[in-house]
Amino acid sequence: MDFLRDNGIDIDNAIEILGDIETVDEIMDDFLVEMDERLPLLEEYKNNGDMENYAILVHAIKGDSKYLGFTKLAELSLNHQVKAEENDISYINDNYKELMEEISRILKIVKEYRDM
Repeated sequence: MDFLRDNGIDIDNAIEILGDIETVDEIMDDFLVEMDERLPLLEEYKNNGDMENYAILVHAIKGDSKYLGFTKLAELSLNHQVKAEENDISYINDNYKELMEEISRILKIVKEYRDM
């Protein structure tokens, strides 16, 4: 768990919300699988200007991130959700790279943690 803390994951909050580390681990595994499905869709929705579905997807990422202690990713996802709901495509395009970089960082940390 120190590995997660050292990488900015609020694992203590995740355990408090989800009950125990075993549940956190299971949900992290689900998160990895779901992100494989979500990322191509997220890009597709962005590229097609489909802000309704984009907002739904980043809302789901935000929720998972909040439960799992991915604080920065939850904040970025919330920002994208709000801007997508406002149909602010410029914001989405201008800030998409930052969101993707944080998602990549989190996925790398989670994969490394799950391989330990």
